[in-house]
Amino acid sequence: MGMHTGAHIVWDWNGTLFHDNDAIIEATNAAFAELGLTPITLEQYRALYCVPVPKFYERLLGRLPTDVEWEAMDGAFHRHYAEHRVRCGLTEGVTELLAGWRSAGRSQSILSMYHHDELVPLVKGFGIEAHFIRVDGRTGPSGGSKTEHMVRHLGELALAGVEPARTVVIGDAADDAVAARYVGARAVLYTGGSHSRGSLEGVGVPVVDTLGEAVAEAERLAA
Repeated sequence: MGMHTGAHIVWDWNGTLFHDNDAIIEATNAAFAELGLTPITLEQYRALYCVPVPKFYERLLGRLPTDVEWEAMDGAFHRHYAEHRVRCGLTEGVTELLAGWRSAGRSQSILSMYHHDELVPLVKGFGIEAHFIRVDGRTGPSGGSKTEHMVRHLGELALAGVEPARTVVIGDAADDAVAARYVGARAVLYTGGSHSRGSLEGVGVPVVDTLGEAVAEAERLAA
């Protein structure tokens, strides 16, 4: 991307740049059906979802799943998600927002908890990879917090001159704000993904309803 002005956005993928709510709830309920659990609505999911993900299942089951149950749930979810995600696309306006931020001389990257080897070709498939100086997905087991991944991500970005104090994380989950705070970055949370507005407003960072608003807020915070 060449030289940039110092302001940087770390974008979340699922539920933020990638509008996959339908795939998430369909995969969740398909996995639940395999395990004999009652299906839930998208509204219930958005009200209850949390990280680490086993805690989400605790809210549904009334207890933490065993290791065997967690592995079965996680495996079933990802298997069904891969089938349903093909019908999903980028959130409205994403391409223009990415191009606008880049054309202003600012940098941006993706950090996702979606598996790295599946994330990279998905981003490339939408033709937007040139907008990012780095694209990182999850490596290692699923279900944990984004914080440790954010530490590595910002460490790599430091080589490109990205400073945490001028970095804003845009995501749809409370965990995005927790990870941002841990590394000294700011955060803006978007209500169109995995969390309801009510579950985001207690986090203590700006909460917005569109990605256009998120980018405007990021510009203000990184100034």
